[in-house]
Amino acid sequence: MAKEGADMAEETQYMIDRNVGKDAENAESPGDAKEMRAVILAGFGGLNKLRVTRKAMPKPLSGEVKIRVKACGLNFLDLMVRQGTIDNPPKPPLVPGFECSGIVEAVGENAKGFEIGDRVMAFVNYNAWAEVVCTPVDFVHKMPDEMTFAEAAAFSLNFVAAYMMLFEVANLREGMSVLVHSAGGSVGQAVAQLCATVPNVTVFGIASCFKHAAIRDSVTHLFDRNVDYTQEVKKVSPEGVDILLDCLCGDNTGKGLSLLKPLGTYILYGASNMVTGETKSFFSFAKSWWQVEKVNPIKLYEENKVIAGFSLLNLLFKQGRSSLVRSVMDKLLCLYEQKKIKPIVDSLWALEEVKEAMQRIHDRGNIGKLILDVEKSPTPLMASDSTETSEAGEEEEEPEGDNDSKERMPFIH
Repeated sequence: MAKEGADMAEETQYMIDRNVGKDAENAESPGDAKEMRAVILAGFGGLNKLRVTRKAMPKPLSGEVKIRVKACGLNFLDLMVRQGTIDNPPKPPLVPGFECSGIVEAVGENAKGFEIGDRVMAFVNYNAWAEVVCTPVDFVHKMPDEMTFAEAAAFSLNFVAAYMMLFEVANLREGMSVLVHSAGGSVGQAVAQLCATVPNVTVFGIASCFKHAAIRDSVTHLFDRNVDYTQEVKKVSPEGVDILLDCLCGDNTGKGLSLLKPLGTYILYGASNMVTGETKSFFSFAKSWWQVEKVNPIKLYEENKVIAGFSLLNLLFKQGRSSLVRSVMDKLLCLYEQKKIKPIVDSLWALEEVKEAMQRIHDRGNIGKLILDVEKSPTPLMASDSTETSEAGEEEEEPEGDNDSKERMPFIH
């Protein structure tokens, strides 16, 4: 572990030195440069598949805007992309990332509603982890004046997903109860804030014990993910809960369905239990799949329960529902301007520190959102201190109880 951490630190320093040298060679101003820095995923696998390099800068097509990126969001889905565990991923090499914020630098033909200089946040179908991105205007939204670029990169995916699951899929109303897994993560915290906008909503949060002190005030009841939370929830609410949001999958699916009240809704929006070691593990995938309770439609009918799935990216990029997402974003920005919701940024990382950032989210060490700050200078000393990379393919379970190593984070925002 120590050797791998040292190797990562050395590689981070190498990327810094190489990029500094190339920056000196390319003395053009950012607006005139024909190349840009970007994170490249060379192939599916471990952290060693990621590189920061220079590549040709894209030009906006018809209906697109070109954005000078200031900040990018990092999600657990990005780990699954890196490992190749998602369905039909694009063929590498590719630039990862699905969301960013920045300034409009150019506007393509027929791209209406935006001008050069606009501060925006955008959904991107890959390619977000770069200094410049081009994306259709349907996926671009103007930022409030008081919102920072880091907050914007932490806002779009997580708050839109949380809002749509709660209000579009599950029809959250006054007096209902919600259970959310990974309550300390960026979606979990967005769910908690949105539930607080509805009167008398009870929120049950499940999270690692070491996060409890930081997030206790954001939920009504908080339980350790390493204990039998189903029994703890039933002690508080014998009938169960109205809405259950599951980003884990595996054996949590059966537990979740057992906790639903009549007319309750279980929503699966992730499968992070399939990620254990640094690389894709067939054993972990098979174990998680095997543990998923087989759903019997007749049983759902008899028990009056609803089971649903939600993928915001599929809704946007495959199912053409950008207009619905825009209406949700408008509602969310109103809540933001009313100071009822605010994205929580866990930490800021340079592009060259993407491996360390990914390791932190892999370890479930974050509270809120991890952000890649495109303008941030990397700090190589951090790599050996805060990163312990699991061996490729090694089965790795999250340790129970507190984990002090997860709290070693030098770049808290």
